[in-house]
Amino acid sequence: MLSVLCVGLGGFIGSVGRYLLGLVPYEGDFPLMTFIINFVGAVIIGAVFEAATVGPGLPDNAVLFLKTGVCGGFTTFSAFSLETLNLLESGKFATGAAYACGSVVVCLVGVALGRLAMRAIRTALTGSAEA
Repeated sequence: MLSVLCVGLGGFIGSVGRYLLGLVPYEGDFPLMTFIINFVGAVIIGAVFEAATVGPGLPDNAVLFLKTGVCGGFTTFSAFSLETLNLLESGKFATGAAYACGSVVVCLVGVALGRLAMRAIRTALTGSAEA
């Protein structure tokens, strides 16, 4: 039951965070806020994965809270998909392609950056990347 509460609380925090960032005013064809949200979520999930899998790792409920809850509630593949389709259907093929391809590449880079950042933090704190 505690694991369900961890996921639910994390999902609440992630969803509210996504909603609030979505309120930032932006005019343009490119869905910038979803792009940024998904990148930030990718960095966070990369860092969480790294923290969870090396050394003593994070407790299981912390991983559920951060990875499944916060990141799952914060990032949004469905909004990305809808925005891409809307761009393509409105004839904005270059913008749609740039958004789709850019999102995949930037989010993969984000996960890698999150993992590298966590390794650097671990090394700074312990003197070892494997601690």
